Amino acid sequence: MLSSTLLSAVENDSNTTKCKTWIFLPYAFSSDATGFAGGISTMRRSLFQPQTRFTATLFTGLPQDVTINEQPDEATFSGGFISFSDYKLPYTDRLFFSFMAFKSYFPKNRYYIDGSHTSHKDDVYISSGDSDFFTTTFRYTLPIGEGVDNPEGLYRLEGGFCVGREDCGGSVPFITGRTSVGIKTFFQTDNTENTEMWEDSIWWENGTSRPTWNTNGLRFFLTHDNTDFDINPSRGYQFQLQYSKDFGWGDSLQSWDFLEFKYNHYFELDTFSFTKQNVLALSLWTGYSFSWDNDTEISPGFDAHRPPMWEGARLGGFNRMRGYDQDRFSDKAAFYAAAEYRAIIDYNPLKDISWIPAKVDWFQVVLFAEAGRVHDQYTIDLVNDMKYDAGISLRAMVSELPIRFDVATSEEGTYLWLMAQHPFDF
Repeated sequence: MLSSTLLSAVENDSNTTKCKTWIFLPYAFSSDATGFAGGISTMRRSLFQPQTRFTATLFTGLPQDVTINEQPDEATFSGGFISFSDYKLPYTDRLFFSFMAFKSYFPKNRYYIDGSHTSHKDDVYISSGDSDFFTTTFRYTLPIGEGVDNPEGLYRLEGGFCVGREDCGGSVPFITGRTSVGIKTFFQTDNTENTEMWEDSIWWENGTSRPTWNTNGLRFFLTHDNTDFDINPSRGYQFQLQYSKDFGWGDSLQSWDFLEFKYNHYFELDTFSFTKQNVLALSLWTGYSFSWDNDTEISPGFDAHRPPMWEGARLGGFNRMRGYDQDRFSDKAAFYAAAEYRAIIDYNPLKDISWIPAKVDWFQVVLFAEAGRVHDQYTIDLVNDMKYDAGISLRAMVSELPIRFDVATSEEGTYLWLMAQHPFDF
């Protein structure tokens, strides 16, 4: 199965005519949920301010044969995405604003309603329907460490490598590095056109034509980055503590919460004759939903105050447990660990080719392994009988942003992911 998320970005390139210009890139992909599809993206770095990044894309697909309420039909993947990040608000020195919006229609969206550790991969609910989200972020860089003189996080890059930071990365927390606190708003709605299994449940909203899961709320976070280069670290560490809360406001299906913690560490290794940089990247992530009530159901099979399948303690997909389907596992608690060996090779067939719309600075080969588990309690069982996968990835620094093509295999199959950014870096 080939899956893709339509997120891209572009950085300023001071060495070429592609500096601070709009870039337009066509693309094509295929997945079980979308069928064969394609679109076009436009991207720009330093829009209005040096540290900002703007991305927008429109996409559509070929018609697919689907079944809606036991009747054959056709459906077509379509939608769009827009993102604008790190805009420093007027009359402030450290307060940054970002937003992201996604509107889509999927012919065959996949939901693992019972995503427990012992669930079977064939226990999946497939339906056509809309999947839309909108988020905003207000981030305040604290006036400590590197945040005193560089709250924007701007670096000087040459050939896709950060220069002038040879002594940075891995020192004393909060004394060095950049620390931010902030708040995010989120809203997401998913609806399904196959209605049979929902008609006698709370999912069936009075006066609507389709069952809908709406969720909205706030996230509160603290992030500390103590690496030499946050986009592609070679040494140092990062961590984030985040609490998400749906208060049950408005048309939210039900209230829920989730507390999570992530820690990444990077070790710079000796290079070979054919490599420019070798790094061992390690990641640990864990989370717990205090609100999830295992003893109460809002509808048959749905526990009360649980996060949606795409939120909370979930594993599987393009960031965590890449050898499994997107959001394959979900429960009250989760634990995840990963290791990547990243080697930037001393060979770049696309270097200095003028007709490519975005500069490619380097290619990277990555070997990775992952382990994780979800559970209905936060106990030692989280690290027993874990799920595993392993894979290989080809990555490139495209307009000073890592783009990756991951191939991962597990006991449930082989999955391919085309994504922007490393899977667990900030």
